[in-house]
Amino acid sequence: MLSVLKKNWFLIGIIVVISLAKFAPEIGSKGGVLMPEITVKYIAVFIIFFNSGISLKSEDLGRALLQVKVHVFIQGFTFILFPVIIFALVGFLSIAEFNQQVLEGLKILSCLPPPVSSAVILTKAVGGNEAAAIFNSAFGSFLGIAVTPTLILALVGSKAAVPVASIFLQLTATVVLPLIIGQWIRRYLANFINLKSVPWGQIGSGVLLLIIYATFCDTFSQESIDVDPSSFFITVILIICIQLCLLYSVFTFSSSRLFHFSRSDTVALMFCCTHKSLTLGIPIIKIIFADSASLSLITIPLLVYHPTQILLGGLLVPSVRSWMLSGPRSGRGLFSYSV
Repeated sequence: MLSVLKKNWFLIGIIVVISLAKFAPEIGSKGGVLMPEITVKYIAVFIIFFNSGISLKSEDLGRALLQVKVHVFIQGFTFILFPVIIFALVGFLSIAEFNQQVLEGLKILSCLPPPVSSAVILTKAVGGNEAAAIFNSAFGSFLGIAVTPTLILALVGSKAAVPVASIFLQLTATVVLPLIIGQWIRRYLANFINLKSVPWGQIGSGVLLLIIYATFCDTFSQESIDVDPSSFFITVILIICIQLCLLYSVFTFSSSRLFHFSRSDTVALMFCCTHKSLTLGIPIIKIIFADSASLSLITIPLLVYHPTQILLGGLLVPSVRSWMLSGPRSGRGLFSYSV
């Protein structure tokens, strides 16, 4: 029994933190005792990239910079294919007389860059190409400062005045700086500190549980949204289906002989291509629809997508790890492994 608990501690942790969030969401929601607007938004992200910087070899990071095919795939999927897929889906749902405000929220969701934390920490938890995930999460976030408003203007027809300077400084302080500090410690203090004795993987998974907890605290503390239950239920099912289809599509194409990606690359691609940033998304939606009475409806897709991507990613960690470690000779697909 103890060995089962030890082996599946992360999945058990997910269930525990979601239950705690449901029981007392005010603790981990914005303005609560946990102060996630500081501890999660800044400190947790800082720890994630410091963890990566100190545990990754400089040569691995250097090689990741040269993986142009990986970068093109991720950024192309994020900013081109993802919006095209959602735009086509929205066109179909418009014919079916789906809630128009929710559809506008879906369009904006598709234009967003990847988040700086979840894709990296899930890739690390699986043992995938963490260096590529770090580069593309950071690069995609910086790229999104300019690309996201342009896409929104093209798809939604509204301009978004993104606070470029503040976002740039935040990304530099929480992503670039801790990565550099971690690499410096690894390079110059490794002889004085036994870095191998530190459980970097467990620390990363613990930080991810904190992020999941704060995310669901925010979700459960949301005031009642002005939408009928049936539309909300359909939206949740739709978001889950979108994520599962995107995850499966990225996995299928990236692991095929057409692209010749390694299994560790495929892991990074799965999480980086399908995750979207709540940090940039909510401010943009509030800027565009500040005077709209339908603001709460427009935010629904992103508010549902964000916790779902973290929860699905966390649940998939064991099966994705099993698939990756099974080696190229195994003909089994990812979804033939039980979570």
